[in-house]
Formats: sequence, structure tokens, C-alpha cells
Amino acid sequence: MRSTRFMTVAAAAVAVALGMTACSSSAAETTNGSTAESGSSAFPATIEHALGTTTIEAKPTRVATVAWANQEVPLALGVVPVGMAAATFGDDDGNGILPWVEEKLAELGGETPVLFDETDGIDFEAVSDTNPDVILAAYSGLTQEDYDTLSAIAPVVAYPEAPWATTWRDSITYNSMGLGMADEGQELIASIEQEIADQVAAHPDLAGKSTMFLTHVDTADLSQVSFYTANDTRAAFFADLGLSTPKSVADASTGDDYSKKVSAERVDVFDDVEIIVTYGDQSLVDELKADPLLSQMPAVANGAIVFLDGSGPMGTAANPTPLAISWVLSDYVDLLAEAAAGKS
Repeated sequence: MRSTRFMTVAAAAVAVALGMTACSSSAAETTNGSTAESGSSAFPATIEHALGTTTIEAKPTRVATVAWANQEVPLALGVVPVGMAAATFGDDDGNGILPWVEEKLAELGGETPVLFDETDGIDFEAVSDTNPDVILAAYSGLTQEDYDTLSAIAPVVAYPEAPWATTWRDSITYNSMGLGMADEGQELIASIEQEIADQVAAHPDLAGKSTMFLTHVDTADLSQVSFYTANDTRAAFFADLGLSTPKSVADASTGDDYSKKVSAERVDVFDDVEIIVTYGDQSLVDELKADPLLSQMPAVANGAIVFLDGSGPMGTAANPTPLAISWVLSDYVDLLAEAAAGKS
């Protein structure tokens, strides 16, 4: 599953995105207004985030990452972490490393990082044993207690606003600042945006299609419709792909919740949804079409459904991360186009 290279979603989208994340040749500005210059001259660096203020005294040489996907930023910028979280789903060969991460490690010729087992939460002892200079966690669900414990080991870059709500752009922006590579981070964002736009341009029929992402559907209980709000990175990525957020989903996206539920008896609220993305297989689609209530959703009736293997790489990569986007993009956009044409 390899994608081709891409460009900016649209001129306006690029202007907004780069306006949010752009940096000058000497500094990158966070959403909270703090700045950090690139390279060794960038230090000491101060980064403000949702859990506090982090000061990094010198350019890190030993980088550890915790939680989901943060390792992809240093790897994309040519830095091999000393430790990172083991993949617990989406791992195609059971070695704890996602395929796009494995490919990048091979490309860099780096030693495989220590893999932290986060099945029961952050393994603080294992992180400490890697003797890191910085801990990257811009995309994570760290609690204040987690953050404080990690901060006793090394400076920690946490999420800018809310747990598990950091966009792929902000993940790159914040984590690259922690590396003293703010300028390189912005270049990475621009290259990914170019890839996306190339793919979107190849599928003009997708432009503006209202799309929602259903969470894992329990076919044993279809009495509720569970979905990701616009706060979730999976749903937010639709805008990058030229799709739109249905008003029904936008109206439900108040607060910080990244998922919500609606009774199936109120399924008509989703009459404005043209495409559905979810985890499952054809049997799930058949179940939705057979259900007396959910079958009334226009997207279900029209067969406009993208179903992803939630335990495999494709489903995992639907949550956009710096390396996964390029790895999955072409296939993902093709599936969306097929669904829009009613070919699910």
C-alpha cells in the first residue's frame, strides 16, 4: 500500500494551515504563542502546552517518545528515537512496529528503538532506562500525573490543547520544536500537504462530500450510532481530503469529546451524511443495510460506505500521522471515491 506524492488541498486551505503552523527562518510559533528557533541556537527552548511549560536546555541527542505515533516525527526528520511505544494494533507482523515505521527505520539504517509496553499505561521505568534528553508526547492522552512523572525523567512535550485531539500538523510542529528542528518540521508539513492535494486533485468527484466516521460498530447492539466528532483526528482529516463535515456531526462536536452516541431512533439526524467510514468488513455493511433503522441513512442506502480493517495497517493509518499519511493515502482516497460512487 504505497501512495504517490501529493500537494496542497486547496489554496485557501493551505493559507489557513500554513498560517497556523508557519515559522520564519529563525523561529516556529506554537498555538500558545511560544517560540523555539531551529538547530542548536534554538536552545534553551520554552514550549507551552496544555499540561504546563517545558524548557529544554540543549539540543537533544537521545529522544524518547510515548503514546501513539510521536516517534514518526523524529523519524521523518532523520532522527531515530532511543525508545518508543510498541504498536498494539495495526501491526502486520507482530513485532510491535507499524509497517511505515519499520520502513523508515530501515531507510535510516538505525538500531531498533527500545519498545515500551503501554498496555497498562506509560512504562515509566522503561522510559527512564533509555536515559532520554527529551520525551515527545504531543499526540497523547497524558494525565497531569503522567506528565509530572515523566518530567522527573526528562523535559516532556505534551499536547497543545486536549488529550488525543492533536492534529497531525500540530504533532509535527510541537514535536519538531522539542527536537530543535522547527523549520524542518514546517518543511515536512508542506511536503505532506502537497502529497494530499495531488491525490485530491485526482478525485474531483469527492470535493465537498459530507463524510462521517463511525466508531467500531457492535452488530449485536445497533440501538445506538457511535461516531467520531470533528474533534477527532480521523474525522478532522476529511477536511484535508477535500471532504466536508456534515452539519449533524458539527453540531454534536461541542466540547472536547472525540466520540459521541445517538440513539438509532434518531438516525434521521444523519440524513446529511453522504459517505460513511467505519471499521469492519462487508458483513458489517450487510448488517447495516438489513437494520430497519440504520438502513434509512442515505449513505447506507446508497452503499456509500468505506469499511476498514480496524486491526490491520489500513484501518490504523486512517488516523493520520506523519509517516502513515503517505503510506496509505492513495488507497484511502480510492476507497472514498468508490464509496461515493456507491461501490462498497
